[in-house]
Amino acid sequence: MSARAGSLPRATHGAALQPRFSDWYSRTRARSQALFELITDDAYYSQPIDLRHPIVFYDGHLPAFSFNTLVKRALGEPGIDAQLEKLFARGIDPSEDQAGRGPAQSWPSRATVRQFTAEADRRVRAALQRDDLDRPGDPLLHRSEAVFAIIEHEAMHQETLLYMWHRLPLEQKRRPQGYQPRVEGTPPAREWIRIPAGRVTLGADDEELAFGWDNERPHFETEVASFTIQRHDVTNAEYLEFVNQGGPAPLFWERHAGRWYWRGMFDRIPLPPAWPVYVSQAEATAYAEWRGWRLPTEAEFQRAAYGTAGQGERTYPWGEDSPSREHGVFDFSSWDPEPAGSHPAGRSAWGVDDLVGNGWEWTSTVFAPFPGFRPLPSYPEYSADFFDGEHMVMKGASPATARELIRPTFRNWFRPRYPYVYATFRCVRP
Repeated sequence: MSARAGSLPRATHGAALQPRFSDWYSRTRARSQALFELITDDAYYSQPIDLRHPIVFYDGHLPAFSFNTLVKRALGEPGIDAQLEKLFARGIDPSEDQAGRGPAQSWPSRATVRQFTAEADRRVRAALQRDDLDRPGDPLLHRSEAVFAIIEHEAMHQETLLYMWHRLPLEQKRRPQGYQPRVEGTPPAREWIRIPAGRVTLGADDEELAFGWDNERPHFETEVASFTIQRHDVTNAEYLEFVNQGGPAPLFWERHAGRWYWRGMFDRIPLPPAWPVYVSQAEATAYAEWRGWRLPTEAEFQRAAYGTAGQGERTYPWGEDSPSREHGVFDFSSWDPEPAGSHPAGRSAWGVDDLVGNGWEWTSTVFAPFPGFRPLPSYPEYSADFFDGEHMVMKGASPATARELIRPTFRNWFRPRYPYVYATFRCVRP
């Protein structure tokens, strides 16, 4: 494997991790509960995105997945309510041609959901207090795999919950005290940065990470030819030129009285020109082709984000320091994007801005397994069900991406025309 300037994020396993697991789970659950408190009671059974389940499902799904995975499957303990455990077991979205079709699901009362989730949560917390959750050779608890899986699963769902919240009417959300979007600034000048040819590492082997999803493993290396990449993400101002020439307007834009606005989480905001544009992969591709450019491949993104002039690769674009607010807009530090290029401490070795944070970045790479792929025992369908040629890789992070997911191997994916994601892009030239 290519030498890195530092090591990938690691952790001690075994009993020493028990306090960390318990605290991490508690913090994650508290954040989920706070997100549900943002919406009004009349939104609980609504379905703001056709391609996702109603909100009630996710209230039950998060603790149910943790309970089913860790307590029932990994530890072999009895269930709580077989019907509810099955109802809330899996949150896979329907395909685009299934959206809004089929018989309506009969959902339990909110009191029933909360009673079930409280018991599931109690049992998960009790399990996390044990000292035997790292069991070498165990299908689900080798290197505490199931524990990492349930917590990261919930962290990822927190972001997709916000995609749903974003589509709710403003009156169905409770505006946080002190909320103020950062809209000042002018769009940065368009700059191009040449990235020399080099070898990049994609993925990692088991021993290199405390935990990694199956699509992150194992590692392999590939050569990347020299290319030129935009220093900044494409901004609203740049994309507006495309819209004015007949290009599609993003879902996050709304037009009122002849003026474009950004549909924020809690406000309709006059379109901030310096913010990165949030678009679908199909829209990003159309813009790039209109300019005569293209989207980067996953390997090119990896080279621009983590490569260096020498043979090493960084853990983060900025180096080895742990992610913090000075490095970018992630870990729920903002409800909105911020002006492109406003976090210079997060620049890569080549001087490319915002490669992590302020919006996931679309690539032109179809989501597929790395050579030697093996499904994750604790969640075998996590990736495999999406190796269908219909999903595209995203890299980086958005304002709502938990810091624990910020690692060079992490991969996200959505369908090209899925418009609800906090995803932006930048273009490359050969």
